[in-house]
Amino acid sequence: MAIKRRHILQGLGSLVSLAACAPPQRPLRLGSIVFPGYEPLFLARELGWLAPERVRLVELMSNTDTLRALAVGHLDAAQLTLDEFLTAVHDGVEMRIVNVLDLSEGADAVMAHPQLPVGAPLAGKRIAVEESAAGAVMLASFLHAQQLQPEQLKRVPSTLVESVDLLRRGEVDLVVSAEPWITQLEAQGARRLFDSRAIPWRIVDVLAVRSDALPQHAGHLAAALKAHFDALAHWQRQPEDAARRTAARLQLAPEQVPHALRGLRQPDAATARRWLSPGSPLLERALALQAVMLKAGLLQQPRELADLFDTRFLPT
Repeated sequence: MAIKRRHILQGLGSLVSLAACAPPQRPLRLGSIVFPGYEPLFLARELGWLAPERVRLVELMSNTDTLRALAVGHLDAAQLTLDEFLTAVHDGVEMRIVNVLDLSEGADAVMAHPQLPVGAPLAGKRIAVEESAAGAVMLASFLHAQQLQPEQLKRVPSTLVESVDLLRRGEVDLVVSAEPWITQLEAQGARRLFDSRAIPWRIVDVLAVRSDALPQHAGHLAAALKAHFDALAHWQRQPEDAARRTAARLQLAPEQVPHALRGLRQPDAATARRWLSPGSPLLERALALQAVMLKAGLLQQPRELADLFDTRFLPT
């Protein structure tokens, strides 16, 4: 029987290595949808800075799919919005936030069909929205801003990818969208009615890891975070090269990639560490977001959140 590798150096003064007879450790399985704020890890893979035997990036169609894969243990970690993370932990998936990827400051928006007249009444209009926590938060915020009740709009369930075609074909009047699809919609003449600049700190993207994956994947996780920040630095130093390498995944022309990033605030490692530390605005935002989601019926009961942030794997 193969002997599992164990770390037993706890004051014994020596290390007994069982690597020769242990099976190779599988890579950290990290899920992600297509989103500009999630691209640094894919850029790192493209640049050869993310070894596939250490971290395997798993691409999914929607964060709903990502949450399902996390729940059944098919993923060890994922890039998620903060509200999706809260949904997962409230549903019993024990996870920790180990990095803050970005704040949405315009990268999420409600878009109107080009032929919808400016100032036209919105009651009775059809709106495409993804069945996700982020979609629900954006829709609720938009309704509040427009002083509309949920029943005054005809909700059409849709993925972010599908919503582009729905609006183009005129099957809906409005869509709740995000980058890079906002850039695609604007190229078709759609216009913004509302975006995440109106709800600061409401939509935050994080890297979350299942708690049961942390012990065996600590080294892999640290490598992933280093690769993320190295790629982010490359993006800042050589934006044209980064845009060229990421354009195909984002389904944009290289010259459109900077446009898709304009609504994101992406912290460096030191800032991410501050935001995950006690007394940070992120914890305050998470508690406020939990309250909003409880009121909207998206969560059933409050829980303690301060123990869900973990800075141990961030680069120093």
